[in-house]
Amino acid sequence: MNVQERIDAYISSQPEPKRSEVEMLHQRILHILPEAKLWFFDGTNEEGKVVSNPTIGYGLYTIKYAKGTTRDFFQIGLSPNKTGISVHIMGIADKTYLNQAYGKELGKASVSGYCIKFKTLKDINLDVLESAIRYGFAGPHE
Repeated sequence: MNVQERIDAYISSQPEPKRSEVEMLHQRILHILPEAKLWFFDGTNEEGKVVSNPTIGYGLYTIKYAKGTTRDFFQIGLSPNKTGISVHIMGIADKTYLNQAYGKELGKASVSGYCIKFKTLKDINLDVLESAIRYGFAGPHE
């Protein structure tokens, strides 16, 4: 299976109404970032151990580790989970920026250094989320 097929299968595996919401967000991100590289991270590491929720990724961000090694990764991540949906925006050095710039206008969302979490789409302002995604994709901001 190619990446898009894996993404489609993953989205299809989600229960409603989350399936429809993740599909809508996925299509919206593809629309605003049409040239972005697509990723699908199944949530397991090299040994097959589960290390996170599966994530749909967009764009390219190079993670730089303290030991001097690097790894290519997605720049924007979309991850459904038990409590809702998370959007990860990688490469923002100022861990307070997302909350300061978008937190108040997003609606009922939890905003941390690089993650925006919400229970359902009706709880948030999608235009503000899109602005945060566009900002993140323009990065990295380190």
